[in-house]
Amino acid sequence: MSTNPYSVEELGPDDDDGTMPDNVAELSKHVVGHKVVGVERNASTPGRYEWSGDTYGTALVLDNGKRVTLVGTDDCCAFTELEDVILNLDKIDHVITGVGTTEGYTRWHIYADLGDVVELKVGWSCGNPFYYGYGFDIAVKEEA
Repeated sequence: MSTNPYSVEELGPDDDDGTMPDNVAELSKHVVGHKVVGVERNASTPGRYEWSGDTYGTALVLDNGKRVTLVGTDDCCAFTELEDVILNLDKIDHVITGVGTTEGYTRWHIYADLGDVVELKVGWSCGNPFYYGYGFDIAVKEEA
């Protein structure tokens, strides 16, 4: 495995309560060691609660059929949203070795040994620290 080409970012105590680094670690846990074979926007996934119905986000489809869906959140003045996805699947066909961030957790880099496979542009705010919820809901679906 290659080393992280991105320095680990540190946010101030009034900017984040650990939610953003936790989100990156959770995404990493599901994608490292796999290839991204596709991205599906507006992907449906069951809501967090039985009564909440389906939610929608952006799914990273992995080589093992697993779908890792990033669902944005919005709670009063706090939010997290996926603004853009930049794919390099046609240039880098390698196994993911890590996930790093830049620009205050607004650029997420899903990388392999030859560079970024996918770059995510993320908008987020903790709102009124830390009264409201923010961060992605990350749903993982194993395909049969």
